[in-house]
Amino acid sequence: MRQIKALAALPWIWSFIGALVVWLATIIFTGGYGAGGMITAALSLAVFMVIAGVGQMFVITLGPGNVDLSLPANIGLASAVAMKVMDGQDSMIAVGLLAALASGAVIGAVNYLLIWALRIPPIIATLSASFIIQSIDISYGRGLQIKPPPGFAAFTNVQVLGIPLLAILIALFTVGAAVALRRMIYGRSVLAIGQNMRAAWLAGVHVGWVRFLTYTLSGTLAGLNGALLAGYFRGANVDIGNEYLLASIAVVVIGGTSVAGGKANVPGVWGAALFLVLLLTMLNTFGVSAGVRLLLTGLIIVGVITAAGGQKSQT
Repeated sequence: MRQIKALAALPWIWSFIGALVVWLATIIFTGGYGAGGMITAALSLAVFMVIAGVGQMFVITLGPGNVDLSLPANIGLASAVAMKVMDGQDSMIAVGLLAALASGAVIGAVNYLLIWALRIPPIIATLSASFIIQSIDISYGRGLQIKPPPGFAAFTNVQVLGIPLLAILIALFTVGAAVALRRMIYGRSVLAIGQNMRAAWLAGVHVGWVRFLTYTLSGTLAGLNGALLAGYFRGANVDIGNEYLLASIAVVVIGGTSVAGGKANVPGVWGAALFLVLLLTMLNTFGVSAGVRLLLTGLIIVGVITAAGGQKSQT
């Protein structure tokens, strides 16, 4: 009984429970048809939410007001950069990936420089940056017809024993992110800043440098996401990252990370991503219209966030 209570007290467990409930509801409705395939598909799509969510999680952990609203535009531009540099050639895959990472890193760094130089809230700085990035993306990537190299497209879709290879690789990455958060100086500095920025500064934490690295990390992961999405969906698109603005914030909060800062939860990002993907799958299976689907998704997300918040306040 004590072990069950201890498990229930973990903020990330609720996101996995939500994903399990939604999956069970769907397979009951379908009579068990396609249960395994649904998990495989969910893992394939959840990967992209996790990549964006981990970057957003580090930013949000810095404290109230910290958020990266440039992610959709960043992802869209990176997808175009990756496809143009790769130019459909397998020999250019590594160069294209590096170009996408560099594109994202520059955007993330500029985001923080805007915050630091202009002394404006991150939400305004990153939103303003997103408009500029979108303008660049429209002129650079609009109508881009370049297909990903065959090897890259195959890589983003390959499976190992029914599990997407990307999911395995990103799971290993998130383990590294969790270790960095809890065991490395950088991760502990992020947590300290989120708990009390002035106290962290007085304790010797290089607050400005850590915040710069965090926004750059978020941008870099968005760049990676853009390249992988272009490979998975067989081409770049200006709007390819649109769904990852609210999704990246939702997976962070539903996953147990505090919006007040100072508390991050890496496993919960996975649970929340699977929950959201399976939720959309369930609503599609039930034949729910697009408008009602968006309404129900929003209400369920609010409900899960409220329940998770209540659980954390009790513990």
